[in-house]
Amino acid sequence: MNDDENGDGERDFGRPSGGWRRRAHDVVFRNDSPAGRAFDVGLMVVILASVLVVMLDSVPPIAARHRAEFRTLEWIFTTLFTIEYVLRLACVRRPLAYARSFFGIVDLLAVLPTYISTFVPELAALIDVRLLRLLRVFRVLKLGEYLDEFQFLTQAFADSRRKILVFLTAVFVAVMVGGTVMYVVEGPQNGFTSIPISVYWAVTTMTTVGFGDITPKTDLGRFIASFMMLLGWGVLAVPTGIVTAEMTARRTSRIVLRRICPACGAGGHDADASYCRLCGAALELESAAPAPDQSGAPMRRPTSR
Repeated sequence: MNDDENGDGERDFGRPSGGWRRRAHDVVFRNDSPAGRAFDVGLMVVILASVLVVMLDSVPPIAARHRAEFRTLEWIFTTLFTIEYVLRLACVRRPLAYARSFFGIVDLLAVLPTYISTFVPELAALIDVRLLRLLRVFRVLKLGEYLDEFQFLTQAFADSRRKILVFLTAVFVAVMVGGTVMYVVEGPQNGFTSIPISVYWAVTTMTTVGFGDITPKTDLGRFIASFMMLLGWGVLAVPTGIVTAEMTARRTSRIVLRRICPACGAGGHDADASYCRLCGAALELESAAPAPDQSGAPMRRPTSR
């Protein structure tokens, strides 16, 4: 089978050939079965509940009244996430590859704070409690593993990264030039004490935030500030257009890639494919979801050859 790609187009860490590990893999890493969907939904509920507990625990009056309950809930969440993490490592053929992946690191961060504060109290005492809460809130990143729309948006950002990098470079140049000009025009007597401070003012001005802690006093400085504000309005629309264009291009040109081979488990098959591109086994027609064409009408399912 293809070890680099699964049915959802995500990276695969090796699907076991059979036994309980293969069944567990299909439930944990896939959502094309009732058990897999139930696992994903249940895990999302646990993630949101755990983040809510962390947020409430940061409110002193609530934490003082319910400290014992929050401690118990935190251990329940940690136990569930630990079981999930161990199960993910156990049901793949390359556990180290998963452990080093983004979501593998997120899974580890989801359980690490509780164990640190319990088994290594000396180390926990040296760590700001806000940092431990931040690590726990990282659990919300696990939601991205179960949302197709999140993965679609992430891929759109990745595909447009070069254009966005060019755009950010142009913005950086404009901010540097604008801040340096304001440093020369206004000077230290009006609050622009250095070029870095002036660049900070240029950033807040171009992003139309305008904290008001530094303001130009001369007529020329106000004219430059007005120009940078208007420029900021135009600049804000550029990255939105770049990402939107990439998402539209992907959506209109996307082919159905969710078909799974029943024999080897490989994915990434075209909508009209009848046989697996790797092992040659016949594909099941019901595993392919119809996708809308350019006119919005659903595509017909391919007939077997």
